[in-house]
Amino acid sequence: MATPRQLLTEAAARTAVPFRVVFADGSDFRHGAGEPAFTLIFRNRRAALRTLSFGHVGLIEAYFAGDLEVEGSLPMAFRAGMDMNLGKPPSGLLKLRNALHEWRHSNRSIAQAKANARFHYGLGTEFYRLWLDRAGMLYTCAYWKEGTQTLEEAQVNKMEHVARKIRLAPGETFVDIGCGFGGFLFHAWEHHGAIGTGINTTTEQVAWLRSEIRRRGLTDRLQVIEADFREIPGQYDKVVSIGVLEHAGRNQLRDVVRAHADALKPGGLGMLHFIGHVGVFDTEYYIREYIFPGGWIPSLAETLAAMDACGLEILDVENLRRHYALTLDEWARRFEANWPQITALDPQRFDTRFYRQWRTYLWSCAEMFRSKNSRTHLFQILFSKGNVGGEHPMSRAYLYT
Repeated sequence: MATPRQLLTEAAARTAVPFRVVFADGSDFRHGAGEPAFTLIFRNRRAALRTLSFGHVGLIEAYFAGDLEVEGSLPMAFRAGMDMNLGKPPSGLLKLRNALHEWRHSNRSIAQAKANARFHYGLGTEFYRLWLDRAGMLYTCAYWKEGTQTLEEAQVNKMEHVARKIRLAPGETFVDIGCGFGGFLFHAWEHHGAIGTGINTTTEQVAWLRSEIRRRGLTDRLQVIEADFREIPGQYDKVVSIGVLEHAGRNQLRDVVRAHADALKPGGLGMLHFIGHVGVFDTEYYIREYIFPGGWIPSLAETLAAMDACGLEILDVENLRRHYALTLDEWARRFEANWPQITALDPQRFDTRFYRQWRTYLWSCAEMFRSKNSRTHLFQILFSKGNVGGEHPMSRAYLYT
């Protein structure tokens, strides 16, 4: 069996990032010239065993447990990791663990899908308020068009970009599937005069959003329904789905896309904004186990096929991969800067292990979207229910004028 030193030494040739590794026996390994961007410190043999058994996931879990320390830049550690691509451990244990996770946390049942959503999104409004944008607490990829300076600007850009794509007009009805804290609902009414219905399966977010709609005096214009993405009531002029398909689950993609199609009136326009793979791959295990239980990143090809089967015409596909790297950078910076206030909310829930898990999640995803080796992207698909006619613009010019 290879040792952690052999594993890291062989992989190090694939990155230009200088780093150092200190092993549990006190020996060390250095890669690259100059000051190391980060240092990995193996505290004990357990960290080494995890790495050998589960590859990069073992390294990450050792960090969660405190068996491995990272000194220096955590973002640069993940940048090097993306370059090095340790690959799957030869034992096959990681594949088995991913299969077991799917058996335990599949979104096949609506009850389990709700529990999965609440695990992540039910952490409380005050938690998210401390590190999301102040424009609308949007927890999805922002749009960093040229000249954008802040996360707040970028998130407003995103909402307006979506609204323009679906040609949202005064008096139209729309459904925001997976509406989060309601940022797009409020933007659509305030800037376009559209009447919105939010669909959200997370009880905590629904309760907060209902109170916020009442506080703003908009109960006759906006509403939120607590329901699964497969249970959308009624039909609407427009459909918006921002960050939902990742939660459809491994085998529920067609059902969720069908629900999107059913919610749209014939001739209407909709937007799917989601993380997707180019090619068919397993979703990263540690993200599913510790951050998004039951989550599954669909492939672009599978998604397009499901949309076609449900009678939807694909009008435009845009890749915002690089935009997500910038969004995650800002989330991670704010999360770290505000950690003292976050842990003060609930020291037992927001403890050191939670901090390590979420730092890892935010910085690693930023580097994943930044990496030239990544097959994970952020797509926006504009679609219609049935083929559009001459009333739809013939070019993208309407988005920018």
